Order: sequence, then structure tokens, then C-alpha cells
Amino acid sequence: MIVVIGEFRIPLEHCGEALAAMNRVIAASRAEPGCLGYAYAEDVLEKGLFRVSESWESREALSAHFTTGHMRAWQQERAGYGMSERRVLAYEVGEEEVL
Repeated sequence: MIVVIGEFRIPLEHCGEALAAMNRVIAASRAEPGCLGYAYAEDVLEKGLFRVSESWESREALSAHFTTGHMRAWQQERAGYGMSERRVLAYEVGEEEVL
């Protein structure tokens, strides 16, 4: 399994319109083959800071995700919203443990 964790910032004046685009990309991503989970969440204490959480069955599924039309559209849209401080990392996970 591949787990993706990250964060990015959207200027407050663009958060409303960016949320509509995020809803579209999240819904489309969750429908992709190999997607186990896909979410963005705004930080409670820092408005405009969004956390990224994704899980994928395989590296191939994640790679295919980046070639989809909705991801290409999101990449263009987010630049227009002034996204900054984007830091997103992928981790290959072995065994899981219920805590």
C-alpha cells in the first residue's frame, strides 16, 4: 500500500472557490481504481492550510492517478488559486496494525 501525506496553503480570499474544485477532485479520485482513501482537510487552527491524506493499493495506481483529467485540471486550478507551500510525500507501507 502507498500512503500519501502532505499539506498546502490556499490564500484565504480564494478558499471558497478552491473548496469547490477540491470537492470535484476528491470525488473523482475516490472513484479511481486502486484508491483506498483520498481526503483534504483544513487545519482547525490555521485557516487556509490544508492537510492531504491518501492511500492507494499500489504505486501503479498512484502513478495512474497523476495522468487523469481531473488531476491535470486541479493542477491548473490550484495554481490560479495561489497554492503555496505544497509538500506532499508518498510512503510505501508494509504491515498495518490496528491501534
